[in-house]
Amino acid sequence: MIITIEAIYENGVLRPTRPLPLKEQEVVRITIEPELSWAERTAGLLQWKGDPELLQRIAEGDEFSMLEST
Repeated sequence: MIITIEAIYENGVLRPTRPLPLKEQEVVRITIEPELSWAERTAGLLQWKGDPELLQRIAEGDEFSMLEST
């Protein structure tokens, strides 16, 4: 059985965000995959060829916000 969950890393320990359907002392294998930012997840949709950090700054930064009044 494969289970995909979110966890938070705190004080050197991974803490699942929800209960797991596991038995006490059950041995499991863990693969760590850091969550990608919104800009990193959607960069391919724009066919972006530049730096992912620049795209993230543009996508999430207030200086480029479409909500700002001119």
